[in-house]
Amino acid sequence: MSNGPVEKDPEDWATGDEPMTGPQESYLNTLAREAHEEVPDELSKAEASELIDKLQDLSERLKQA
Repeated sequence: MSNGPVEKDPEDWATGDEPMTGPQESYLNTLAREAHEEVPDELSKAEASELIDKLQDLSERLKQA
């Protein structure tokens, strides 16, 4: 029995060193605006994923959901 998808550490992604995707960038900008944080330019997919996790923890909107 499976308890859902297994999440890989972004550092282990085969494409983790590629530039972040458009959707990642858009979501990061939204989260950063809400958290009053800056998004560095030219993040990799793995770096963007890790920053998304961090900013989600800071997001008041997501804490209320």
